[in-house]
Amino acid sequence: MATSLAFTVIGPDRPGLVELLSRTVTEHGGNWLDSRMSVLSGHFAGIVLVSVPEAKMAAVKRALLDLQGEGLRLIIESTPGAAPRQTFYGVNLALVGQDHPGIVRDVSHVLHERGVNIGDLVTESVSGPLSGETLFKLVAELEVPEAVTTETLRQDLEALANDIMVDIELKAPDKSPP
Repeated sequence: MATSLAFTVIGPDRPGLVELLSRTVTEHGGNWLDSRMSVLSGHFAGIVLVSVPEAKMAAVKRALLDLQGEGLRLIIESTPGAAPRQTFYGVNLALVGQDHPGIVRDVSHVLHERGVNIGDLVTESVSGPLSGETLFKLVAELEVPEAVTTETLRQDLEALANDIMVDIELKAPDKSPP
């Protein structure tokens, strides 16, 4: 019987890290299921979910931890079966505005107050096209409880957008395949 294993990894970026991780998982009987990876300021960071036969779980964990000799830091957790979840619907959030401290804190606070889960979050600071001032961009995939309407969430976020002087857009998720 297979079980799930989640691990995070961080270390100096270099070519071949994904190959190293995926080879290690595969060589020990694991199957790569899901991942999110990025390079931030010269460091590779990722979170990975794999399926592993129970009989090979200890070997996969040891092999992954051995990669620490390659300059990587790992945290490995066995994942339990999925717990019953509240019913959610998906909404995409896009935000752009002049960068200043507290934007992520303020947005996440509004979402938390409504019980909204952030499924995926990407942020970046970029130079504005005309002014050259730093703009902050945020894109998130949200899981909204069915008890919260999109219009209520929109009103809450628009009130915040006015307070912190950013533009916010909510829209239904793209249904195209990944």
